[in-house]
Amino acid sequence: MTTGKPINDFVRTCRQQGVVATRYLLTVNIAQQTTTLWERDIAYAPPFRWVKTFRCSTSKYGIGEKAGSNMTPRGLHRVAKKIGGGWPVGAAWKSRQLIGFTWTDQPMTPIAHRIFWLEGLEPGRNRGEGIDSRERFIYIHGTGNEPTIGRPDSHGCVHLSANDLIPLYDKLPEGTLVWIAEN
Repeated sequence: MTTGKPINDFVRTCRQQGVVATRYLLTVNIAQQTTTLWERDIAYAPPFRWVKTFRCSTSKYGIGEKAGSNMTPRGLHRVAKKIGGGWPVGAAWKSRQLIGFTWTDQPMTPIAHRIFWLEGLEPGRNRGEGIDSRERFIYIHGTGNEPTIGRPDSHGCVHLSANDLIPLYDKLPEGTLVWIAEN
């Protein structure tokens, strides 16, 4: 797979914002409802090589950065905090606190398994008053309703299946960059 427009836009934005690329990069393609893992490889001609693409779900309310909109924000983000390591698959979360398990009392929990809490890195776009991704609690996380993955269904976050999310959680450190684009 070639890197193409998402990576080119990501690299340009990193340069504009003075952000150094991390070893790994997650890109979210809202139009295709996919998340792709890329790895930086110095020996490879483009700046990143494709590792794997996963189905995801973004907001059922569309694309946007405004607080309270329940829309998925675009642009350059980083994983500010990882939450949920060490808990079994099916751990259910609310306000970043464990509240139960999908197999007992939380079968349709909106936030399950693990959480990557995102922080916007573009002032005036996804960082700052009224548009701040971290203050909006934008996450990449699992869901108790996995059949919805692959179509817009979230309230602004990016949903992944437990089978995709947990290996990513184990692999990616805090600080990993995330690029969210319309296509």
